[in-house]
Amino acid sequence: MSRGFIGVLSVIISFVFGMLVFGSEDFFSGQLDEDRVKEAFKEKKSKILKMLKKKNLNENNYHTLLVAIKESRDILLYVRHRDSTKYELLSKYKICKSSGIPGPKRRSGDKQVPEGFYYIKVFNPQSRFYLSLGINYPNKSDSIRGYAPDLGGDIYIHGGCYTLGCLPVTDDLIKEIYPICLLAAKNGQSKIPVYIFPFEMNKAKWKQFSSRYSADKKLIDFWKELKVGYDKFEQNYEEIDFEIDGLGKYIIENNCQ
Repeated sequence: MSRGFIGVLSVIISFVFGMLVFGSEDFFSGQLDEDRVKEAFKEKKSKILKMLKKKNLNENNYHTLLVAIKESRDILLYVRHRDSTKYELLSKYKICKSSGIPGPKRRSGDKQVPEGFYYIKVFNPQSRFYLSLGINYPNKSDSIRGYAPDLGGDIYIHGGCYTLGCLPVTDDLIKEIYPICLLAAKNGQSKIPVYIFPFEMNKAKWKQFSSRYSADKKLIDFWKELKVGYDKFEQNYEEIDFEIDGLGKYIIENNCQ
């Protein structure tokens, strides 16, 4: 089978399963019919339920949110009761391999991991990398700010340990992350946020990175937008309410003290 055909097939599969997320009551049962999803639930469901119980949650009443930190190669997975607004940390996972450098993704083939505010748009149980969760890159900001005709796409949190801009976490860890997100979708969460930051944007790290990249004003200005969201999330652990203006800038009300 040719690589080109595999690529087209992957796009079709991702599109179909993405449509099921938002458009079909059969989404969850369809996912559970998939062998890899069955295996993930068999191996990890007991652990997941114990983790949720420690937060006074169960499989039927929570939503989730993911924060990825590129420099430290961490994915922090937060949960909240679906009737609440405040998240708390459930677990932390290691990204096993990274590509690119600090800074956003702006074109196809640059090997960059995106930076910005996204959400999961695809649950792919037939990924080349076991299981995968596709994010909505390029979003509106990326589309406006990108400087190439082809901005690329197919950015996933996935199994395995290979990347050209994705967030691989190994097969073992995606078997845990995928069901947690899948159950949140079953619980009515149509958009699971995924916030991707270049580094922990606290005072110490900000001083370090803003000094290192001080010559790149465009990058620093972009990071300042992300930092407003980072600070706000760290202050209240609620979803970041943002807009994207005509220049592609993230507009976030900064009411942090």
